[in-house]
Amino acid sequence: MNIKAHFPKFKLWSRAQTDIDRVLAIWAECLHNYGGPFLFGQRPCMADAMFAPVVTRLLTYDVALEEPYAAYCAQIMALPAMQEWVAAARAEAEEIDELDAEF
Repeated sequence: MNIKAHFPKFKLWSRAQTDIDRVLAIWAECLHNYGGPFLFGQRPCMADAMFAPVVTRLLTYDVALEEPYAAYCAQIMALPAMQEWVAAARAEAEEIDELDAEF
């Protein structure tokens, strides 16, 4: 995952779109049943934490989202923990020697 990356107008593979549609269906059901703005109501929970990396990927690949999905993504990205994560990622070096492995 690369939070710093952004690929405007990225062409999604059909299989990726199928996965995205499934995620959005899950979000729709939760947001409808629990009233949002988070998946299970007014406060973020573990389900939101689990989907946080999915939110970053949707934004990285510039996936067009209708409401309420765009609002949900904005809500997740506005969380202090997400702001901290993004700031740390942006401050990180492009290459990290200890993570580079030769195969």
